[in-house]
Amino acid sequence: MSDLDHRFGVKEANLVVRYLKLEGITPKNRDKLVSSIDLIVGIDSVSYDESVKTLKIAYDASHCDLDLFERLIQAQGGALSLGVWTKVKEGFYKYVDQNVKDNAEHDPYCNNALPKSLPGSRKR
Repeated sequence: MSDLDHRFGVKEANLVVRYLKLEGITPKNRDKLVSSIDLIVGIDSVSYDESVKTLKIAYDASHCDLDLFERLIQAQGGALSLGVWTKVKEGFYKYVDQNVKDNAEHDPYCNNALPKSLPGSRKR
């Protein structure tokens, strides 16, 4: 796949998929939540699975982060699950998102040329 296969603002290299188990979600606030998340630049897809009460979000981690989604969930009257596994995944997700963001901002530099001060190096 290429960057053209995704929505505006999403790069393939920075794309992550997150599954968030939620509490306090009703059909009324579910639709508002999904539509408000879907409007954010950097979101590739968002859906809510009612049977397992899980929000699935695919997004570019250089533009969005989990804290933004938590604020939107709380604004709609929901919350992340208080289960241990959800807390472990949340910590891991935040760690990976920060790494993706740091790597996206990093400007790689490589100079394979020998320094001119070394003996045997010559100018061409």
